[in-house]
Amino acid sequence: MKIAVVGSVNLDIVASVDRLPVAGETVSGHSLAHHPGGKGANQALAARRLGAEVQLIARVGSDAAAKDALALLRADGVDLSRCLPVAGMPTGVALIGVSADGENQIIVVPGANAELKPEDVTGIEADALIVQLEVPVETVAAAVAGFKGLVVVNLAPAQSVPDALIARADLIVVNKTEAAFFAGRLEQHPTAEIVVTLGGEGARLARGGAVLASAAPPNVEVVDTTGAGDTFVAALTVACLEGRQAAARLAFACAAGALATTRPGAQPSFPSRAEVNAILGSAR
Repeated sequence: MKIAVVGSVNLDIVASVDRLPVAGETVSGHSLAHHPGGKGANQALAARRLGAEVQLIARVGSDAAAKDALALLRADGVDLSRCLPVAGMPTGVALIGVSADGENQIIVVPGANAELKPEDVTGIEADALIVQLEVPVETVAAAVAGFKGLVVVNLAPAQSVPDALIARADLIVVNKTEAAFFAGRLEQHPTAEIVVTLGGEGARLARGGAVLASAAPPNVEVVDTTGAGDTFVAALTVACLEGRQAAARLAFACAAGALATTRPGAQPSFPSRAEVNAILGSAR
């Protein structure tokens, strides 16, 4: 099972606070940490930890932050042969505030992620391709247009995309906010599976406007929700390639996403296959 991911690589700068600020407000933090992140890198690492062979196609800066941003991907054996530095550009950065109840606010500065071009994403060979929207939309569109296998499109962060990108998707994943942003467009796609994540309520899967399955996550103690959605996308893709039925795919993805909330940071929190299997077994 081989998964290719076209997407972003960031260094996450995470501040822990009692509660997240409202507009114009300053709050005091308890700690500051640096973690590897970026939706593309997150989904690549999560899929790798769940047992897939994974290649990440991305761009990083020519700075010291690139080494830290790629450290866990290298350690876990993600293929980085097409994750290249861009001279004179900084690595992407995400500024993240995390509250005591695990909720977060995120500001992303793309840096080198904006330099991933359509010509960089040709000739991808894998069983599945995962894309998101933290790199240029025209690059994402080019990647899916030229790919022959299963196409998984995570429409995040929500922004305008061409109809051809949505039409090529076999599986589309959005959260509630993104589902509202794309309301009407997704329902016009009669063959793709549309999965809406609902946070602590789990997720539902529909096709052609009809809900085919839903699942709730296992009960866990939430520490930090950063990266949980990316873990969900990766786990759902793995489950699809394994040929699981709709309800089983959602249950597997919900379990993986829930486990990712139980530890601080994005990538350091991603579960192994054994951990996901264990929590699914205990929930029976």
